[in-house]
Amino acid sequence: MSLLTLAIDVGGSSIKSIILRDDGTAASERSQIPTAHPATPDIIVSQLLDLINIQGDYDRIAIGFPSVVENGITRGAINLHPDWDGFNLAEVLQNKLGKPIRIANDADVQGCGAISGQGVELVVTLGTGFGSSLFLDGKLLPNLELGQHIFRDRDTYEDCLGQAALDRIGVEIWNIQLAEAIASLYKLFNFDKIYLGGGNSRLVKVELPPNLSNKVAIVSNDLGLIGGLALWRFS
Repeated sequence: MSLLTLAIDVGGSSIKSIILRDDGTAASERSQIPTAHPATPDIIVSQLLDLINIQGDYDRIAIGFPSVVENGITRGAINLHPDWDGFNLAEVLQNKLGKPIRIANDADVQGCGAISGQGVELVVTLGTGFGSSLFLDGKLLPNLELGQHIFRDRDTYEDCLGQAALDRIGVEIWNIQLAEAIASLYKLFNFDKIYLGGGNSRLVKVELPPNLSNKVAIVSNDLGLIGGLALWRFS
C-alpha cells in the first residue's frame, strides 16, 4: 500500500513543504513561507501548523530541522532561537495532528536524498548556516555538526561560509573560502564524493585541484524535501 508523506524542510530563512508518493513524485504543490523571527518554538510550531493545514490529505510527516535531533527532541538551533534546546517537537506536533511523525537534522535529510550509497559520502548544505551529513555505504552518521568546528584561525565553517559571511565578504571570496573548506574536509574524511546543497549552492563556482574536481557535485535544494522519505524507509 502506497502512503503519502508530508515532507517539511525547516530552514533559517524559509519553511518548505510538499506531499510525496513513495516513489518520490509530488502529490501536491510545493509550498513555501518565510521563517518568522524571532523563531521561537511557539511561533515556528504555529507556522508549521498553518503550512500543514493548506496541504491536502497525507498519512505521515517527515521533517528536516536545523539542529541536532534526538528522538524527536531538538538540541540547539543556533540559527533559530535558544529556546529550541531540549524542545520535544515530535511530541508537540503529534499531540496536535495525530499523525505519525519523524524528525531529523535537515542536512541528514538532504543527504538521504543526495547520496548514491557507495563509499564515503559527505553532504554540505550552504544556507543560513553550514549543515553537514556523513554516510558510509549509505549508512548515516547522524547529527554531524561540522559547521560549529574550527576552520580558519578561530572561525568555524559556519562563520566563514554561512549567509552572514556571504553578505559580508561577497561571492568571490566566499567561493575561495569554500574551495579551501572542501580541500580541508577531504583531508579529514577522504570522501569519495561531496555533495553541495542548500539555497546558496546556486552561487558555487569553485576552482579545485584535479584530484578533487570529480569528487564534487552540486545537488538540488529540493532534496531537503525528497530525502524525508528516507526517514520512513530506513528507520
